[in-house]
Amino acid sequence: MSLAVWFSLLTACVVISFTPGAGAINTMSNSLSQGWRRSIWGIVGQQLALIVHVVIVAAGVGLIVSRSEILFNVIRYAGAAYLVFLGIRLILAKPAVSDDDDDEPASSRESHWSMIRRGFWVNLLNPKAIVFFLAFIPQFIRLDQPQLPQYLTLILTVMVVDVLVMWFFFAAAARPFRRLTASPRGQRTLNTVFGALFIGVAGLLLLLH
Repeated sequence: MSLAVWFSLLTACVVISFTPGAGAINTMSNSLSQGWRRSIWGIVGQQLALIVHVVIVAAGVGLIVSRSEILFNVIRYAGAAYLVFLGIRLILAKPAVSDDDDDEPASSRESHWSMIRRGFWVNLLNPKAIVFFLAFIPQFIRLDQPQLPQYLTLILTVMVVDVLVMWFFFAAAARPFRRLTASPRGQRTLNTVFGALFIGVAGLLLLLH
């Protein structure tokens, strides 16, 4: 991959990562409920899903999904249902007592693996991402050159940019609001807001074609 192509890839990744979506909402929610430092675990799960998406497209499975209305809709409805489940669970969550350190999580910590799993499924169950990568990847992969180095460069670039944007922008943006989690009322308000956002994204996933 030439330097000019890589810079184009880098620019595209930055623009894409700053586009709000379920991943950004999940990251901000984690930052508020678990603390900025621990929100990285949810971001790790989201990156694992991105790797799966790229592998699916590279293997040709993505083309099958994009051309099969049944498969596409199955993934789409599953993704929407999962986001609705997360939204309702967040809205119904009981407030937990938090300490005075903005970077420390509430007393009832969510495990690393739970955050990784949630981040993984939030990103994976999005058929739009598969279709997007189908249109995105061919612009940066030369078929007349070795494929593996190009795909590794693409995956690493996408992941590094997304981690930086998610952690240092979206997760950091939520930090000033963490003081609201000190009271049960504040926690309920934030949980309701982010729960509604999850449900709203689920609605967009179903309505937008």
